[in-house]
Amino acid sequence: MFAVWITTLFLLDAATGREVCYERLGCFTDDPPWSGIPGRELTGLPSPPAAVNTNFLLYTRDNTMKYQFMFHVEDVNCILIDWTGGSSGLYTEAVNNVRIVGAELVYLVNLLEKDYGYSPANVHLIGHSLGAHAAGEAGRRKPGIGRITGLDPAGPLFQYTPNKVRLDPSDAKFVDVIHTHAGHLFFDFAPGILQTCGHLDFYPNGGKKMPGCKQLRVPPTARDINDLMRAYRSIGCGHKRSLRYYAESIITPNGFLGYQCETYRDFISGVCFPCQKERCPLMGHYADMYPYKTEKEQQKVYLNTGAHPPFSRWRKEICVRVSATETMKGNIDVALTGTNGIRRKYTIDTGTFKPGNTYLNYIDTEISGNISKVEFLWKKHLSQVHRGCVGAEEVTVISGEDGNVSVFCGHGSVQPNKWQTLMPC
Repeated sequence: MFAVWITTLFLLDAATGREVCYERLGCFTDDPPWSGIPGRELTGLPSPPAAVNTNFLLYTRDNTMKYQFMFHVEDVNCILIDWTGGSSGLYTEAVNNVRIVGAELVYLVNLLEKDYGYSPANVHLIGHSLGAHAAGEAGRRKPGIGRITGLDPAGPLFQYTPNKVRLDPSDAKFVDVIHTHAGHLFFDFAPGILQTCGHLDFYPNGGKKMPGCKQLRVPPTARDINDLMRAYRSIGCGHKRSLRYYAESIITPNGFLGYQCETYRDFISGVCFPCQKERCPLMGHYADMYPYKTEKEQQKVYLNTGAHPPFSRWRKEICVRVSATETMKGNIDVALTGTNGIRRKYTIDTGTFKPGNTYLNYIDTEISGNISKVEFLWKKHLSQVHRGCVGAEEVTVISGEDGNVSVFCGHGSVQPNKWQTLMPC
């Protein structure tokens, strides 16, 4: 394994209370907005580079000792940044040390540019939590970075602060962000930043609560930011989901299609369904394939994922026109089978159903591509005393990724809990 180690050369000055300077990296101050502003009640200066101990580890296709599946897809060099020395202590100290890591990153980029002719436009920085802001600091110091991906950027002491302090769209030619546990630390016990930070901001499942992750509660005795973040580091699930979504997106690119909406409520209700031609970006590794990615800043994008791997899902609109002998109460379900052989059942509606009416719902399914088979099931409500029957006269399936419409027709009605198979119309 080949490793590039960046170590401290000389410490020129010690902290004098307001500014500290280090060779190669420059000077750092604790003047506003770095501290002493609303939302960033922070004191102190970054630790010496030797204490942060930023290391750059290179992984390539030929590196079989530390194999990375990412290199099945693209021919890239991946440099892992290890700054455990500066991030494993108090959260407030780690926040201060973000600037050291950003400066070290710029030193590496300058080295690659000067000695190897490698353009900063070809550099893609991917940072999780505090690492997202370290990438942003590098982009602020080094204009021309091609892309920065923020994976649930840290919120405490960054939320609603000036752009200079945190990741923002000006830090790279393209900035995309995945929010997976966004909120406010002292109210939601959420460590991720809620506000938009990029050109494209993805909010899977609304960005606050991830399926498959238990909802955490703030320890009643914890009121210190360092205590809260120390507790979260040991049990946080949602904050780390951004990493897993990004990793899966590399090998399942079309499984994380996002829909541009003003709110998650609009997304759930189908306001921005389906995708118009080339108007839906992909969350994760292939977000840069979206042709309108930098058309404007703070574009909010929503999608849903599964609770367990594989997390990728495909959104579809299901419309069921019922046939019935009379008005009935109960549930109507459909089972969809894809051309890939996967079969899944979904509840479309619950309540009172009238003959000839159409009932609609949006589902996020593991079934990609076209639907080959549709089945209908009626479950009678316990209070329903009539012996009537309900069937599906027509089921329409619209795929969100391309607006493709499939229509299936049924004949007659069925008894409760009896599956009715429909045929393509």
